[in-house]
Amino acid sequence: MQTTPLTETHRALGAKLVDFAGFEMPLTYTSLKEEHLAVRNGVGMFDVSHMGEFIVRGAGARDLVQYVTSNNVDRLEPGQAQYSCLPRPAGGIVDDLLVYRLPPNPAMGMDDGHPAYMLVVNAGNIAKDWDWFKSHNTFGAEMLDISAKTALLAVQGPKATEVLQQLTDVKLADIPYYHFVRGTMAGQDNVIISATGYTGSGGFELYFDASVAESVWEKIMKAGKDAGLLACGLGCRDTLRLEKGYCLYGNDINDTTTPLEAGLGWITKLKAGDFVGRDHLLAQKEAGVGRRLVGFKLDGRRAPRNGYGLLDAEGKSIGEVTSGTHSPSLDYPIGLGYVATGHHAPGTRIQVDLGRKQLEAEVVKIPFL
Repeated sequence: MQTTPLTETHRALGAKLVDFAGFEMPLTYTSLKEEHLAVRNGVGMFDVSHMGEFIVRGAGARDLVQYVTSNNVDRLEPGQAQYSCLPRPAGGIVDDLLVYRLPPNPAMGMDDGHPAYMLVVNAGNIAKDWDWFKSHNTFGAEMLDISAKTALLAVQGPKATEVLQQLTDVKLADIPYYHFVRGTMAGQDNVIISATGYTGSGGFELYFDASVAESVWEKIMKAGKDAGLLACGLGCRDTLRLEKGYCLYGNDINDTTTPLEAGLGWITKLKAGDFVGRDHLLAQKEAGVGRRLVGFKLDGRRAPRNGYGLLDAEGKSIGEVTSGTHSPSLDYPIGLGYVATGHHAPGTRIQVDLGRKQLEAEVVKIPFL
C-alpha cells in the first residue's frame, strides 16, 4: 500500500487509517461529525497528497490539454484554474480533474512563451490518466509526472484565511475563487496557494515539495490552535462534498457516464472546438439525455448507499443510487443517483429500493445546502 509524506504523522495523531485508492489514508481522527462541522463552521485540514499532479508544457501543451479535456483552456489566464473532465470517444468519463494555467517559471522551464499547465487528477486514476494523456500526445507536448514529489494540503472552512494568513505575506483575501498564486507559506518558498477545495466551505489548497510536508503540517496546526483547527479525514471529506452535490469519481461519474448526464454541461464546451468525445456529446445533446444525476432526500433516518435501486412512486425501476449519507449539517439522509429523464424534476416522489423494503424520498435541487 502506498503512503503519503504525512502517513506517520496521521498515525501519531491516532487517526483511523484505511486503504483508499491504494493509499493508506486517514478516515477520521476524532469523529466524522465533529470534523465535518469543524470545516462547515470553522476550519479543518486534510492531507490529500495522494492526488496526482502532471505538468504539461512546451509548444504543444495548449493543443494537447484542449483536445483531451472538455472545458475550454483558452479561457484560462496565468494564475487561474478550472474544473474539467476527460471524456471518452463514446461519452464516458476517464476522470475529472483541475487544470491550472501556470505563470512563467524559468526554474521549471516554463518561460518559452508557450502556455504551461498543472493537471490535478484523482489518486486512483494517476496511471490511467497518464496513459490517456500520453496516448493522445501527438502535439509534441512535454509531460512530467510530479505526483510522488508533491504534497497537497487542503485547509478548508470560513476560518481558513484567518489561520493561513499568519504564515504568509500573500494577501489571501485578494485571491479570487479558482485562482492561485505562488508564494511563501509556513516558511517554504514556491508554494502554490490555490483558492479551491472540495468541501464548499471556502479555503485553500497548498501544493509544495513533499520533503517538507511534516514541517508545513505542524506549523499550520500550531497557527490554527486558537481557531479550533482540526485534522480531518476522508470520511468528512465525502459528507462535505455530498452536501454540495460535488461528484465523486467512481460513484457519481465513471467510464460509463457522460458529463451531460451528470449535470456537467457547464464544463463541456461543445462550441470551443474539437476534443475527444465531442461528436458523441453533440449527438447526445441533440437527442436528449435518457437519464440525469439528481439529488434526493429521504423521509426517514436510514441513509441510502451506492448501488441501491431507485423506483418511481408506482414501484417501477427508474435508476440507481450513486452516493448517499446522513448529512451532519442537515441531520437527515441525502443522496445522489441517476434517474430516467422525466423523473428528475425537484419535488418528484421516488423510492429507494432496499429489496425487501422501500424508503420514501423526494428529488430536490442540489446543492443540498
